[in-house]
Amino acid sequence: MVLYAIVRVRGTVDVPPDVERALRLLRLVKPFHAVIYPKSPSIDGMLEVAKDWITWGEIDRATLRLLISKRGRLLGNKPITDDDVKKIFGLGSIDELVDSLLEGKILWHHYEDYVKPVFRLHPPRGGFKGSTKKPYGSGGELGYRGREINRLLLKLV
Repeated sequence: MVLYAIVRVRGTVDVPPDVERALRLLRLVKPFHAVIYPKSPSIDGMLEVAKDWITWGEIDRATLRLLISKRGRLLGNKPITDDDVKKIFGLGSIDELVDSLLEGKILWHHYEDYVKPVFRLHPPRGGFKGSTKKPYGSGGELGYRGREINRLLLKLV
């Protein structure tokens, strides 16, 4: 199963209403917020609408583990530990949680009563290499970037 990491790159000023609605449905209300969703036609449609404000790609196991362990939060803004994973998800460790997420057995956003579905990230260390107003394929930072999202997430975590 393909698991997308989606990061909002641009801010909140002058966002058209349809894009703002798509971003709100994706829970991306502020810059440098990230979410993880499995690939589906409905998610693909929202990504296409909001492509000029976000970047996304397929997250790998190591980056997902780092994202959850460093930036994953429980309600009450407490970091996620192996004990919390045992209580909430019924799994032994964060590694098992990552495997279950990548296999599609667990959907992160379905546990929003216990964990925050949004990962709050830093601005990129070293800055963006391209413009935040151009698509990724044209030397910018926006839109679909495939596996390169992992390199960006390492700069944001």
